Amino acid sequence: MEVELQKLAEIRVRTEEEYKKIGSVFCPYLKKQIAFNAKGLEHIKFKGRNKARSNVDQYIRLRSLPIAKIIIESSHTLQGYQERNEMVMIKKKKWGTIMKPVKYYEFVAVLKNVRLRVIVKQVEGGELHFWSIIPFWRMSMLGTRLLHNGNPAED
Repeated sequence: MEVELQKLAEIRVRTEEEYKKIGSVFCPYLKKQIAFNAKGLEHIKFKGRNKARSNVDQYIRLRSLPIAKIIIESSHTLQGYQERNEMVMIKKKKWGTIMKPVKYYEFVAVLKNVRLRVIVKQVEGGELHFWSIIPFWRMSMLGTRLLHNGNPAED
């Protein structure tokens, strides 16, 4: 599957404008506000530092992004949780990395006939923020469904 660059550019512009308007939403399960900041939007476009996602992956995630807000606002149950130590970027006098505990909260929902996983991330001492939206399955080259269940730091 391939996506037209014009189509990707249009969805990127529209979604980024809508995303910036969200600010934060209340999550009933966590009983806290979840920020929709630049980190989450950046993760939708990049897998890691200077490693862009494929155009198809970006398109699917950007198109699904408005649903992430709905899932977080209506989640009363946690489907997954991970806590691990990771290298995270921080800025003191200049940018650098440091090892810190990171928590990932996973919410799964089926909305509009689509099953999605939404990841909320919290670095120790930081705010809870939207991290990612992951299609729960993808299609293989043969047209069969592949469950997508991996590392929340990268997915």
